[in-house]
Amino acid sequence: MPLPRPTALPNPMNLPPLARLQGWWRRLTPQRQDRFAMLAPLAAVLLFLAAIVAAFGYLRLEEIDREQEAVRRDVEYTQQRLRLRLLERQEQLMRVAREVSNRELDADDFQGRAETLINRYPELQSLSWIDERKRIKASVGTASLSNNQLKTVGSTLHMGETESAYSLARDLQQPIYAQRSAAPDNSATLQLHIPLSEGARFAGVLLAEYSVDGLFRYGVPAEVSARYAVSFHDAKGGLLAGMSIPARNPAARLLPWDNPANVYEVPVSPVGNGLVIRGQAYRTSLGVIGSGLFWLVTALSAMTAWMLIANWRHTRRRMQAQQALVSETVFRRAMENSMLTGMRALDLQGRITYVNAAFCQMTGWNESDLVGRTAPFPYWPEADLDSLNARLEEELAGKVLASGIQFRVKRKNGTLFDARLYVSPLIDAHGVQTGWMTSMTDITEPNRIRDQLSASHERFTTVLEALDASISVAPLGSDELLFANKLYRLWFGTQAGGHLQLVAEAGVPVTPPSDESLDNVDAFAGLPTDSLPDTEAESSEVYLDALGKWLEVRTRYLSWVDGRLAQMVIATDITARRIAEAQAAAQTERAQTASRLITMGEMASSVAHELNQPLTAINNYCNGMVSRIKGQQISEEDLLSALEKTAKQAQRAGQIIQRIRSFVKRSEPNRSLSEVAAMVDEALELAEIEMRRRNVRLTHYVAPRIPALLVDPILIEQVLVNLLKNAADSIDSAQRPTAQRSVRLRVVPTQVNDKPAVEFMVIDSGQGLAPEVMARLYESFYSTKADGMGIGLSLCRSIVESHLGRMKAENIYNGAQVTGCCFSFWIPVTESLPTVGTAQTTKDARVKPG
Repeated sequence: MPLPRPTALPNPMNLPPLARLQGWWRRLTPQRQDRFAMLAPLAAVLLFLAAIVAAFGYLRLEEIDREQEAVRRDVEYTQQRLRLRLLERQEQLMRVAREVSNRELDADDFQGRAETLINRYPELQSLSWIDERKRIKASVGTASLSNNQLKTVGSTLHMGETESAYSLARDLQQPIYAQRSAAPDNSATLQLHIPLSEGARFAGVLLAEYSVDGLFRYGVPAEVSARYAVSFHDAKGGLLAGMSIPARNPAARLLPWDNPANVYEVPVSPVGNGLVIRGQAYRTSLGVIGSGLFWLVTALSAMTAWMLIANWRHTRRRMQAQQALVSETVFRRAMENSMLTGMRALDLQGRITYVNAAFCQMTGWNESDLVGRTAPFPYWPEADLDSLNARLEEELAGKVLASGIQFRVKRKNGTLFDARLYVSPLIDAHGVQTGWMTSMTDITEPNRIRDQLSASHERFTTVLEALDASISVAPLGSDELLFANKLYRLWFGTQAGGHLQLVAEAGVPVTPPSDESLDNVDAFAGLPTDSLPDTEAESSEVYLDALGKWLEVRTRYLSWVDGRLAQMVIATDITARRIAEAQAAAQTERAQTASRLITMGEMASSVAHELNQPLTAINNYCNGMVSRIKGQQISEEDLLSALEKTAKQAQRAGQIIQRIRSFVKRSEPNRSLSEVAAMVDEALELAEIEMRRRNVRLTHYVAPRIPALLVDPILIEQVLVNLLKNAADSIDSAQRPTAQRSVRLRVVPTQVNDKPAVEFMVIDSGQGLAPEVMARLYESFYSTKADGMGIGLSLCRSIVESHLGRMKAENIYNGAQVTGCCFSFWIPVTESLPTVGTAQTTKDARVKPG
């Protein structure tokens, strides 16, 4: 039996149009079918409205074309009437002109002929005879002309427009029409200049003036003026006669063809463009009322389209709401399945009605294994069944804590983990409770971290308790003590009084809260507390009489765990260090005094030689006066002069002794604003004694207007004397010739780290410093002299550094040869004492020895 042949599918192009349309419609999705179902009626309504508008527009445009053709035809007819009338008058006036040119008419005859023409033709306003010299020989006008409009016989033609037309007629020897501008109180006129000639000579013109209003009144047919608004205009469009309908504002038109202006204008021949006749049809359309049918159809179409669009939008919103509901359901299901928190729902009898994927993943049981089960549940450990049953009864009774319940959960593989359950009532859409909703979280890792944090906190607290410094933390503007370690409690107890006392002694301002403020806001409110821990701590040293100790107090601000701005105070016992510093300062002071004594001992021979000169002079003066008094060979004036010289030498010796005494005596460190020039002079007075003994030339330069320095002048003088004395020793050791035995002292202002300072330089011409000596130059008890102690330069550097300055030494070279050495040091220019220094520390230690 042969197999049946498969039926061939019909070609869609061979189907009738209706079948093809039905097939296309079935292939569309429901959403697209709804969209086309709503758009098709709307498109039909819009097409119907477009057809109505097109029909009305076509009919109205046809009507406008017919009206424009009628206006054009009637205006041209009126123009022909006016042309024939003007040509007829021109012919009659030219006959009169020929008679005047042939001397057939004199002035009196011209007046009679002119009166006849004016009376016969009312559009003629005046007729004048003007000779070749522009004088008026005769002139006749209508009775309606005013005096200023009448031309006086014998007067000369002076009007600008009339004179120009006169000249044109003379030049062309042809009739010339001219438009004369209307005066404010006169009507417009049309002038005709007909030239007069006697043979080939120009003999003047015959001037005829037409009234434009007369031309309009008698030249425009009555049937034309009844149908149209006819008017005369000049070349610039100005209205000369007749009436003109104002153009309608285009913004006030409701339709493009609503009341168009059917206007047609044409110049009047033979006048030309100077006189234009314009005809404008009267508006016969009734406006909106005449287009009532159109607007009715438009309103109905718009209403139908609006209803279709509103229905389509309503349907679209319903479809969007349905789609949003489906998307929300899918999203909620996806969110429940992707949550890391386990969700479980129980009915009022304690039966599981729902579990999410996270709950199943935590316990290891499938949803089918849990839904519908009652207690005991598979994930309960056997050892905790009784306690879990009790908690489930409390849960079903509504006796649950808001903080949740912690218990152990058994997985399907038998392993246990810690979990926390939060229980809340399950309310349906009608507000009726249908069960309980439980969320479960795995807290095994948080418990482990919490245990580690507790152990770490215990270790940290043990370290703080064992510190040899007092640590306390208190909020700003409050007496509450947030933290205190063991040493703080040992010194100050458990109250915040010790903390506040340390802050006050350290000089840190504390602003208490205002009593008038209802909100307990400290004075630092608004500061960025997250950046406070990165700030540097403030440090100060205070002495507490109650403890009998020196404490180094360091404070800094920090943000406490509850967000409050707090202040931490760390107090360290530095009593032993302060005592050691006081002893070191006293030892340094004694070393400085000993160094000055040693310097003066080394200069003893020079000082003795310096004192020997004034003492020898005193002895000589005294012996001389005794001898002369015994021989009665001295007068009172000579005796007085000798006594004065003896007193001066004694004063000089006393000044030398006083300088040495003030230099070597032991006194309290005293820093004050001292003049640089005065300190240099005092040092030079002492150093020049040694310089003269060693035959060394000493020169100095002090720059003008050097600011005063906040220093101890005796110590600075000691540094200068030591450096000058060492320079003289270096020159003496180098055995320089007399011409090269010189020491220079320069004092100039300078800048160190962009701050003002004063630099002292001692430059000698000695043998310089060897590299091994330069390396150990400031080392204590190191000296290159056979009888030196090695403490001079060390003390000099200590003195300079105690004044916040620096000292340096360098050799002076001439090529590769050392020609001397330069010791220099600088002292900063300041107006206040340094906060930490050897002298201040020594003074504090003596006041409060601790």
